[in-house]
Amino acid sequence: MTITPFDTVLVANRGEIACRVIRTLKAMGIRSVAVYSDADAGARHVREADAAVRIGTAAAADSYLRIDAIIDACLQSGAQAVHPGYGFLAENVEFAKALDAAGIAFIGPGIDAIEIMGDKIRSKNHVMSYGVPCVPGIAEPGLSDKALIEAAPGVGFPLLIKPSAGGGGKGMHIVERLEDMAATLLTARRVAASAFGDDTLFLERLIQSPRHIEVQVLADDHGNVIHLGERECSLQRRHQKVIEEAPSPLLESLANGAEVRARIGEAACNAARSVKYSGAGTVEFLVSDQDPEHFFFMEMNTRLQVEHPVTEMVTGVDLVEWQVRIAAREVLTVAQSDVVLDGHAVEARVYAEVPERGFMPSIGEILTLRERASNDPHVRVDSAMLPGLSVTGDYDPMLAKVIAWGSDRKAALDTLDHALGNYTLLGVHTNVEYLRLLINDDDVRAGRLDTGLIERKLPGLTFRQVTDVELIAAAMLNRSELAPVGAAVPWNTADGWRVGAPAPWKTTIGRPDGGLATVGLTVNGTGFTARVDNGVVHAAEMRPGSAGHAGLVLDGVEHHFAHGSPSPGRGTHELWLGSEGWSCRLEILDREARLQRILAGIQREEGAADPEVRSPMPGTVVSVSVHNGDHVEAGDVLLAVEAMKMEHQLLASVSGTVHLSSKTGDLVKADQVLATIHVAAEPTQESTLEASTGETTEDQKDEEV
Repeated sequence: MTITPFDTVLVANRGEIACRVIRTLKAMGIRSVAVYSDADAGARHVREADAAVRIGTAAAADSYLRIDAIIDACLQSGAQAVHPGYGFLAENVEFAKALDAAGIAFIGPGIDAIEIMGDKIRSKNHVMSYGVPCVPGIAEPGLSDKALIEAAPGVGFPLLIKPSAGGGGKGMHIVERLEDMAATLLTARRVAASAFGDDTLFLERLIQSPRHIEVQVLADDHGNVIHLGERECSLQRRHQKVIEEAPSPLLESLANGAEVRARIGEAACNAARSVKYSGAGTVEFLVSDQDPEHFFFMEMNTRLQVEHPVTEMVTGVDLVEWQVRIAAREVLTVAQSDVVLDGHAVEARVYAEVPERGFMPSIGEILTLRERASNDPHVRVDSAMLPGLSVTGDYDPMLAKVIAWGSDRKAALDTLDHALGNYTLLGVHTNVEYLRLLINDDDVRAGRLDTGLIERKLPGLTFRQVTDVELIAAAMLNRSELAPVGAAVPWNTADGWRVGAPAPWKTTIGRPDGGLATVGLTVNGTGFTARVDNGVVHAAEMRPGSAGHAGLVLDGVEHHFAHGSPSPGRGTHELWLGSEGWSCRLEILDREARLQRILAGIQREEGAADPEVRSPMPGTVVSVSVHNGDHVEAGDVLLAVEAMKMEHQLLASVSGTVHLSSKTGDLVKADQVLATIHVAAEPTQESTLEASTGETTEDQKDEEV
């Protein structure tokens, strides 16, 4: 391997991408330096680097987005170059300029390339002059809302509102009707300004049945530009990629797929040549499923992509290594003829979220972690997870990526499904079960993909629910923690022992849906009999396992669970169970907590909507759409909370008068009441008569006073 002039490289990022870059730096014999916020002091990337420098508090704006702090960390550590990863400052031109002024190499393209490609309006106009086809629309700097609304009919509906400075799909909005433009533009500008510091917007025609295909390019400072084939990223949710694969099943299905691949690859190389690109970059295209031989430029990402591992697995090229080499002014020695796509690779992004609750972000401490069941060379896991780490709401919810290779697409999907089935993370909700459902969908398996598939399929997905098996397992695990069977002195144990028949050991468990279940366990020799809510009696036995796993034998059938339980809290404590990529959180309740739950349920009529509007997660109130005392209708937007880089709108569940207990900028906790709706009482016959005769009740007199 060629020795580069860099002996120390600082990684200006966090999470799985920082760990991934550090891995290649170690392989190249280069000293790595991590940076970290207070929230990441014990993070995996900090532990794996050769050195680490603190750069600020938890908020990204006070740490990972601070250019001065990153440069100070370079000076402290002696780093001669910076790898930005993706996100944060990876495409920030001011960062590249500041590094250049400090004499520190930026492992990325030149400043001109970042400036041109970082502005979607400018980049579209720029690449069109080099013969790269673009999506029809209006892309001019400084367009006002009025100008965009007037231009919309000419673009055609449905259309996309896109932020010029955006990336990763954030801030994009689909508009179906002219009447919706004004309100959607307000939201789009607010999100763009918050996320990118620039609220410039433009419009594009929405391509029907779109496929998202991107091309990986490599270019050096000596005029060499190649592409490494394409990736398909059509499986997206809210414009965020979920599953990525290489090569594209669409191009693979075409009789002239090789010819289309060559054309789209050359278009990507021309886009790179147009800005004298240097390093690794990705050119993204939209392709209509109805006309797959034509493609349209969307944007160029002047950085490494989250999905780069699938390209690495089918080409054998380490993209991070070439980023470092090219930044060191080495000549790119890989020719276009050297690039051969071998087999198929698929990547799944593991997020901290709850898919069955609208993909709500999840936070917590990782109690149990097993990311690989074996050392299968066809499975790769890029991760930043460690047992005991806390997942907070300060950063993006992506935790890890699971990547699988196969000789063909079916083999790759089968390998990925098996790997996800063996992925166990307890203490935080994840989307692993959802990923398995998605990659086993008939349309996905057949390669019939488009960017709207996830939204269409989600309502029909059936998520695994908690059954008696899990409730009995939770009760037995809880019992084994508190009172092991076979203690020497029966008087000092709480196992239900008494003269005569043993009493059942009863455990009250809070279900994920908010309901309660009571499990009774009765010692029966070395095992138990178990009953849930006075239902069927089961023969049960718990067998110990390894690495947090346990086997529950129920009526002769063995069920395997990973489990994790933190220390008991006041009234309740959590117990997590997981198997085959699925997991659930159960609450073990003491008598007082159980009574409180029952009373809370009685206070509200069955089926009645909750007048209290609560935050579903920790986050920040980013907008309030109503005023104190306003009358609202059920379904009206009241306010929006942002966490993990996602904005969630909170709606009125009932009609009535709203009273706010939060304001824009407030930091809020999960389940915190942000607003309350007071429902007007239905007028009675007596009060109607009084009103018609002009009489005033005592209550009304008091209100008037």
